[in-house]
Amino acid sequence: MPAPATPDPRLPKLANVEAFTEYMGQGWGTPDRTPPVVAGAAAAAGHHRARLSAEFPGQALVIGAGRAPVRANDTYYDFRPDSDFYWLTGAAVEGAVLVMTPSGAAHDATVYIPAPFYAGDPQFFTNAAHGEMWVGSAPDFSDWAQALSLPVKPLAELDAGISSAMRAGSGTLAAGALAADVRSRHGLDGGRLGQVLSTLRMVKDDWEIAQLREAVDHTVDGFAAVVREIPTAIKAGGERWLQGTFDRHARTHGNGVGYATIVGSGKHAPTLHWVRCDGPVLEDKVLLLDMGVEAKSFYTADVTRTFPGSGTYSPIQRQVHDLVEKSHRAGLAQVGPGKYFADFHDACMEVIANGLNDWGLLPVSVDEALSPKGQHHRRYLVCGVGHHLGLDCHDCAQSSYESYQGSPMVPGMVLTVEPGLYFHEHDLTLPPELRGIGVRLEDDIVVTETGSNVISDALPLDAAGIEAWMARVQGA
Repeated sequence: MPAPATPDPRLPKLANVEAFTEYMGQGWGTPDRTPPVVAGAAAAAGHHRARLSAEFPGQALVIGAGRAPVRANDTYYDFRPDSDFYWLTGAAVEGAVLVMTPSGAAHDATVYIPAPFYAGDPQFFTNAAHGEMWVGSAPDFSDWAQALSLPVKPLAELDAGISSAMRAGSGTLAAGALAADVRSRHGLDGGRLGQVLSTLRMVKDDWEIAQLREAVDHTVDGFAAVVREIPTAIKAGGERWLQGTFDRHARTHGNGVGYATIVGSGKHAPTLHWVRCDGPVLEDKVLLLDMGVEAKSFYTADVTRTFPGSGTYSPIQRQVHDLVEKSHRAGLAQVGPGKYFADFHDACMEVIANGLNDWGLLPVSVDEALSPKGQHHRRYLVCGVGHHLGLDCHDCAQSSYESYQGSPMVPGMVLTVEPGLYFHEHDLTLPPELRGIGVRLEDDIVVTETGSNVISDALPLDAAGIEAWMARVQGA
């Protein structure tokens, strides 16, 4: 008598179970598939495309949105679109590609996106990347086309779209996070496209500035949320408790953080990018907070203040803070139309060098330190003291030196000014009382027709003002 068959211990593959597939194709309504497009983004993107089109008449342009990078194995980081792609479309669709086809003196634009899978298609429940059961409500091509005021087609038609654009133009340029196989198949060359996009993005329109103001306002509120938690963090939780507080705030009121939140207490405050945030928060030390909310439109704030853990600066902490504040105000005064990037850099550095000299910390004269062959004061300030701000924290980084640092500021530019002093605990050139103190002050500034506007000035800058603000926030 034959032995009974051993049951297959493996679960059946649901897509191969005919009865299940048939059942899963029935009884579903239509969810709300409104695309998550921020109000005004599509119209702004249309103006941005027009600006880009004028730079490349007769040339086909291809810009990719990119994909989320692998975190580990089959898990991924959250998707965030390439900044150039978003600037030109207002859309955040993983794997999407914008093709701009020459048409007379302008371009016709089409966005290609991955196809979503709905009930009735087995990929509705089997495709973890695009099946609606896995990813939630998934707008279709017509939904996106209406929201973006652009033709939207399946990504499967991308090759045909690129080929058509290439036939219509005298050359083809690619930018953004475009898949290597797409570049290879069509022989796409980046050329100047990325650099030109960075340069164009330096000047923000009214919609963009409004998005940055929103990001800054949420960031200021986030500073208040963090400062309220300082006493708790001192008792338990430390830097990571404060980092988590701000990150939760940013996720609640925006897309998330614009960059890894920096929380540095004590000896960690001088570390320029202290994002590990795994130390205690010390009551008798300063606490450096460099934080920015990224709005749902992906425009980010970038603000820094340095607080006394106890609520009151010690005399030596205040001495350092006052010098950085003086440098900061000198830098702010050099932001405006017609001024150059180097102007606020030089103004900040001159104050720092003179202050360090007054404290007896320079091994050479101030003039020697400030000369290109000296720079001794930079031992305590090795980083830059400002940058463009926008869709990226360090915005427009692909632009040329001539456009970024070598040309005058114009209205619509948004910059940060952020001088600091970073006295490391193990720096033996310093007197013991200065070791372990790090202070940075950073504001976000819009260049206007007549000067500049500090849009982060809801946070006080001077030591007394910061102490008073802390007391109000913690007493609320």
